[in-house]
Amino acid sequence: MKFGGTSVADLDRIRNAARHVRREVDAGHQVAVIVSALAGVTNQLVELCRSAAPLHDAREYDAVVASGEQVAAGLLAIVLQSSGVTARSWQGWQIPVLTDNAHGGARIREIDGSELVRRFLDRGEVAVITGFQGIHKETGRITTLGRGGSDTSAVAIAAAVAADRCDIYTDVDGVYTTDPRIESRARRLERISFEEMLELASLGAKVLQVRSVELGMVNNVRIFVRSSFDKPEDIDPHGTPPGTLICNEEEIVEQHVVTGIAFSKDEAQISIRRVADRPGVAAAIFGALAEANINVDMIVQIISSDGATTDLTFTVPAADFDRAQAVLGKFKDPIGFERLDGANDIAKISVIGIGMRSHAGVAAEAFKALAERGINIRAITTSEIKFSLLIDAAYTELAVRTLHSLYGLDK
Repeated sequence: MKFGGTSVADLDRIRNAARHVRREVDAGHQVAVIVSALAGVTNQLVELCRSAAPLHDAREYDAVVASGEQVAAGLLAIVLQSSGVTARSWQGWQIPVLTDNAHGGARIREIDGSELVRRFLDRGEVAVITGFQGIHKETGRITTLGRGGSDTSAVAIAAAVAADRCDIYTDVDGVYTTDPRIESRARRLERISFEEMLELASLGAKVLQVRSVELGMVNNVRIFVRSSFDKPEDIDPHGTPPGTLICNEEEIVEQHVVTGIAFSKDEAQISIRRVADRPGVAAAIFGALAEANINVDMIVQIISSDGATTDLTFTVPAADFDRAQAVLGKFKDPIGFERLDGANDIAKISVIGIGMRSHAGVAAEAFKALAERGINIRAITTSEIKFSLLIDAAYTELAVRTLHSLYGLDK
């Protein structure tokens, strides 16, 4: 069971989370609980570090921001104990959750869940574990896993103790066909495959962190997204509560052609016009951006009729738009291109569905529907189970609603 920041925002919410845990314990389940810091606490700790020194030691930053989860775990353990549940809190280093030493964005290397399992069996003890953190074995220093890292901690712990399921309790009651704030007719999905969820998470859906879905897929940990605000006493612990199960494709009996529509407005488009079409040019362009730690997403290359030059169009995060243009500007003479065009008022709309593997014409239907609405497509990229379109940001909501209706996701 994993509870996010909004689910443990204050003592009332922590008591509510404890009732969810108590329900599962009373049903005879062995329970490990992963908690995030109380809502807003991590932001406060990050700001304290920045105020102390703009260029601070990443190792000390981790020592500071990891403390938020420690408070949440201790408080939940106290509340559980006061309600008669045997429980204790664990910090990441006590288990231990072993990570690499990339402070601020560490990756989990190994977790030994044997002590947790022994305590389940010998004492019936609930383990309340700090999310978002671990330890680098060689240096003995606390590490953190980056934003959303508690989701990753939860799935990793679930794999380590061979859990039947990893329940992610959050402020929404599941994964929807698109953002309900944009399309009121969006539906909650009962099941979604790991691959589809991976695409949704990486393309703008904020329900789960991408790395947690990757871990679930690699370790075959079924993930259940559900609301912590459902009344604990109204839920049958042996039944299937409202929520979305993320699982293997084989578990989904009825596969829809399209499962969901994701979108992101945090995109910027850069086009390099009439660049020399010769080996090494693309490597020089994208190598320079990589060295500047600028992520490149959609890439479209168009060869000119003379075969001597090419146009390269790609997207970067909107926050990196000016920096990317500055980096590329330095390479105008060495690389040799005519001009640089850019726009940061764009959006990326992505259509996802494992059913696309066996259905032709799915993308063509979208192009036609958007054209009828007067929406111009700037760029297109495709993969086996998704396609993404770049459009003007002003048309984002109209495009999402149009495609949501086109593929019958509102029915």
